[in-house]
Amino acid sequence: MGIIIGIDVGISTTKIVGLREGRVVSPIRITAADQVTSLYGAFGKYLHDNKVELKDVEQVMLTGVGAGYIDESLYGIPTSKVDEFVADGLGARFESGLSKAIVVSMGTGTSFVQCDGDDIRHIGGIGIGGGTLMGLSRVMLNTRDPKQIQSLAMRGDISHINLQIGDISTHPLPGLPMDATASLFSKAQYDAPKEDLALGLIVMVLQTIGSATILAALNSGIKDFVLIGNLTLLPQCKEIYPMLEKMYKVHFHIPKHAEFCTAIGAALSYKR
Repeated sequence: MGIIIGIDVGISTTKIVGLREGRVVSPIRITAADQVTSLYGAFGKYLHDNKVELKDVEQVMLTGVGAGYIDESLYGIPTSKVDEFVADGLGARFESGLSKAIVVSMGTGTSFVQCDGDDIRHIGGIGIGGGTLMGLSRVMLNTRDPKQIQSLAMRGDISHINLQIGDISTHPLPGLPMDATASLFSKAQYDAPKEDLALGLIVMVLQTIGSATILAALNSGIKDFVLIGNLTLLPQCKEIYPMLEKMYKVHFHIPKHAEFCTAIGAALSYKR
């Protein structure tokens, strides 16, 4: 049996993984000027780095918005496409081990996919995600470098940017600790340091996604949320989501290969 290649062709990056005998093999990420260049570059690099020959590839499975640009087989290898939301659900379920959860795909924007066994369906989304963070960083911080944004944020103070419960009340409100956010960016000043602004932007995006996820789960009985996508790499996830867990009695899960879950799901869909 050959290796199954799953490729998630996104707006800004392409992610590729191999699946062999139920194991994820060497996931990588490639950024290029356009989706077709990114796709073929990722595929070539993957084969080269893993010493995989074309004859060893049983199937290529494509997903993501950029997959629409490809109508041919890759180098003569059988190639198929899979719905991105199905790939999100399959990959998150495989990586988390959860059969019932809401998958939160934190990409350029954010989508919500509800999984209940083999029932995988898209239930909505919001236009806030990594694209929001990059766009506002270009305007407010004069950078689009994720590493620089993270470096600035690590030295920021969120109490200088967000209005917190402690700013408006002398006592915690029911279910809300004193450091809970009352209003995002309400305390920001025109001369705020870039470090504070960077942290404010990250917190705004991550908190908004978290709150929207909780609202999306209302009346579903689901308390487990699987976070996938590039934003899961932000260190602030380890602070923001545990706080939301305590406040709302839910569970946010970030799998080992969170940023590659959609590509993993694409590969898994071949056997499905």
